[in-house]
Amino acid sequence: MSTSAPPAPPLVLTFAATDPTSGAGLQADLLTLAALGCHPLSVVTALTAQDTSGVARVLAMEPGWITEQATRVLDDMAVAAFKAGVLGSAANVRAVSEIVAAHADVPFVVDPVLASGRGDRLADEDAIEALRESILPRTTVLTPNSIEARRLAGERDLAACARALADHGCEYVLITGTHEAGSEVVNTLFDEGGMVREDRWPRLPHDYHGSGCTLASAIAAYLARGLEPAQAVGEAQRFTWHTLAAAFAAGGGQLLPNRFYGR
Repeated sequence: MSTSAPPAPPLVLTFAATDPTSGAGLQADLLTLAALGCHPLSVVTALTAQDTSGVARVLAMEPGWITEQATRVLDDMAVAAFKAGVLGSAANVRAVSEIVAAHADVPFVVDPVLASGRGDRLADEDAIEALRESILPRTTVLTPNSIEARRLAGERDLAACARALADHGCEYVLITGTHEAGSEVVNTLFDEGGMVREDRWPRLPHDYHGSGCTLASAIAAYLARGLEPAQAVGEAQRFTWHTLAAAFAAGGGQLLPNRFYGR
């Protein structure tokens, strides 16, 4: 009888800030990745004090801690995808960039979280510039909402934003339309040649805490499971919409996505 252990599920490493509510941030990534059949690995980039109504305080980790956390894991395990959210500082952005550069064949999904849903700032101008210079050129799929896309690209038209972000080196740019007007949420995937796919989803009636984290982590999970980027983006949107449709009120602010809906 063989005593060998069964093979591991796909391993996905997320770089993110903590969220005590588990609605967004690192904990949201872990829940999403586990729900989609991956084993999550995690590097803490910052600590936050927040609730379902907003972020009160952010404490960025020192970049040496980022590097050591990731190096210990990556020297021991082979990852199938990376995902990044709030990185905490320009120095941390550069540290993550160097780590990912050493594993250039691994897909890298980036959720460029610049502010909380309430508008609390989560990235200063130095961090945003470092993101443009160091992270975007290494990104497989970038997932900005329309506000983030305009701020990162310096354009008003969303297609122009996508072109500018692709010019920075992103392979794919998924611009989400939650903050745009309309009865539907329109999410559009671009590559350097233009629009790849457009998906329309019925607009749900509430505000949600962690929808962007869920979407980006789901894309990373599907990439880790072997899907091509355009297909991964489609499946991740479907999963995310259902987590929001099944969301629950845990506190007095935004609803939390239910990553284990239907179970």
